[in-house]
Amino acid sequence: MASRRDFLHKGLRLTAAGLVAVPLLDARARAAAQSSTELEPPPDLFDAQVVDLDFWVKPRTLSVIRPASGERTKVLYWKDGEIIDSAYQELCHILRDVNGKASIPIDPKLFETLWASQAFVARYGLEHPLEILSGYRTPASNARLREQGVPAARQSLHMSGKAADVRIAGLTEEVLGGLVKSFRKGGVGFYYRSGPKGGWIHADTGLNRTWQG
Repeated sequence: MASRRDFLHKGLRLTAAGLVAVPLLDARARAAAQSSTELEPPPDLFDAQVVDLDFWVKPRTLSVIRPASGERTKVLYWKDGEIIDSAYQELCHILRDVNGKASIPIDPKLFETLWASQAFVARYGLEHPLEILSGYRTPASNARLREQGVPAARQSLHMSGKAADVRIAGLTEEVLGGLVKSFRKGGVGFYYRSGPKGGWIHADTGLNRTWQG
């Protein structure tokens, strides 16, 4: 019987041949990506064991868009084991509190999780930018969201630059959240919402935990 690892590597080989792993996609993208060869994925399709050391040591380019400000960037921010400071500062600016007009240093581990998620799905031909819905929040901005009834923890890690709310076009909350969770680098919140844009995923560098909001 084939092992889970064999199954996953078979999926990656099919991707290299131009086939899209259908379970990765939302309903609209799935309809456009139907193939004569489909794999029924195991529950832990997104187990990070599928990536090898080469995945983690290669240069890291992160492509992000900030809908609230209309900004977007694509920067090489990590190479040869070191963060490129100018690129890091640019990413910290993109993840600033747009409403409070303030920024702080973002936890590099958060960028690692965001990059890993984007780089992983790129293997399946999904090369969309990460949409940053919320990055750093000032305490005042966080309190204002709570007053408005928006899900925001009283001691949110957003206020210390250790959390971001994100989505990737074409991926459901379940799929993106499952991927983020698989890296085991912090908390993952699943925020399911209807509508053309759908919901989002909260990712942070705190304790490993999951919840639905």
